[in-house]
Amino acid sequence: MRALTRPRRRPPVVRPSRMALRDLLAEAMAGVLQRPARSALTSLGTVLGVGTFVAILGLTSTASSQIDERFDALTATEIAVEDIARQSNPFADLGFPEDAEERVQRLNGVQHAGVHWPVNLDADEQVRSSPVTAGTAGRSIPVLAASSGVLAAAEPTVVEGRSLNTWHDRTRQRVAVVGLGIASRLGITTLETHPALFIGDEAFTVVGIVEAVERKPDLLLSVIIPRSTAYQLWGPPKGAASMLISTRLGAAPQAAGEVATALDPAHVEYFKVIPPPDPRALRDDVSGDLDQLFLLLAAICLFIGTIGIANTTLVAVLERTGEIGLRRALGARGRHITSQFLAESGVLGTLGGLVGTSLGTVTVVAVAMVREWTPVLDPMVVAIAPVIGLATGIAAGLYPAWRASRIQPVEALRR
Repeated sequence: MRALTRPRRRPPVVRPSRMALRDLLAEAMAGVLQRPARSALTSLGTVLGVGTFVAILGLTSTASSQIDERFDALTATEIAVEDIARQSNPFADLGFPEDAEERVQRLNGVQHAGVHWPVNLDADEQVRSSPVTAGTAGRSIPVLAASSGVLAAAEPTVVEGRSLNTWHDRTRQRVAVVGLGIASRLGITTLETHPALFIGDEAFTVVGIVEAVERKPDLLLSVIIPRSTAYQLWGPPKGAASMLISTRLGAAPQAAGEVATALDPAHVEYFKVIPPPDPRALRDDVSGDLDQLFLLLAAICLFIGTIGIANTTLVAVLERTGEIGLRRALGARGRHITSQFLAESGVLGTLGGLVGTSLGTVTVVAVAMVREWTPVLDPMVVAIAPVIGLATGIAAGLYPAWRASRIQPVEALRR
């Protein structure tokens, strides 16, 4: 009989160790909380990078909105018209008719309109504060002939006196309006004494001092006199005359297409109408420039944060070599070590992203409140910012985690 043989025992199967997601997160949080000061400093770079990212996009959107609103309120309601009659007819006197303002103001949406031109003075004529004053104090002060509609369209801030009006135009009054800087140069400090300035030998009573204008800021650098008075004393303009038109919001494009016909239906080629530029193009250009400039700054901050997390995580790997070796000896696999350190760096990046998002949002709201703006912040930016922090942390932990997974248990335990 065949001897009975015992069946061979199979060696016990060693099941590979596993790490549940809950255990992984618990280990990551324990590693982060074990050294809170280091963890806070490590995530600081991500906080700055993500916070800068959110603040920059929010402030850019807010500023672009304010620029667009300001542009609509001023530049988008301004039309300039140049007299080019002499280019078509060398013998033409002045392309603008005498009732140019009345013709243009009949157009729908036009609020104010006025004709102006620089007065060409002779070499011996200059602006001065008295008939006997000589020198160069007023030689460089330009004189501008303008109807009352020019100042009305410019929306001046009169600090003393009054602006020009239609009565000054109609009666050819010898009056002048000057900017605050020009008044200081001429020694005019008050209008209570009815001061006068002289253009050559002609005296003009100063009736108004202007501190600021909303349109055509070069008006502040000139002595402004009625155009009818300038025409009587110095004749028609030797150069090109211009017209400044202010309209209601949204009416400028339509009015710009009708101005030349309203001024002279028979010779529309005498006028070059300059409509306001497209506000959308300006907004897009400004937004694009700001986005490119500040996003580069945010990218630099994120890069610095990534380097900081990578450096600190690598130092942590070197300090925890014994711990890593013990884990490997107890059955932890290389991918478990990799996952642990990636989770730790990801947690740091996510915390930095959340804190940075909060700080960036608070910065946008605070700046808007101080500037009395309406804060504009895309919800998608707020939602994606913590994800950027997470991605930054994981990217920073790739190399240190790989280094940790390559540590052999025997070598680690010998240290």
